[in-house]
Amino acid sequence: MIVTGFTASRAHKLSPGQKDANRVLAVGRAPVEHGFAHLKNWRALTKLRIEPAHATRLLRALLVLTNLEVNR
Repeated sequence: MIVTGFTASRAHKLSPGQKDANRVLAVGRAPVEHGFAHLKNWRALTKLRIEPAHATRLLRALLVLTNLEVNR
């Protein structure tokens, strides 16, 4: 399931509840976006040809290592 935020237009402004919902969504999305941005620095992933379950474990391990390096 894909969750998207509310959009405003000139004729339709966002209610305070919709703004809060967008803020909550952004707070949850930001760490994931940053994680993917940092994983792009691992060039070995561009030629990755393994089973998806193994790739998931590898990506999780790399994300942990990346977070340790970034948060120094």
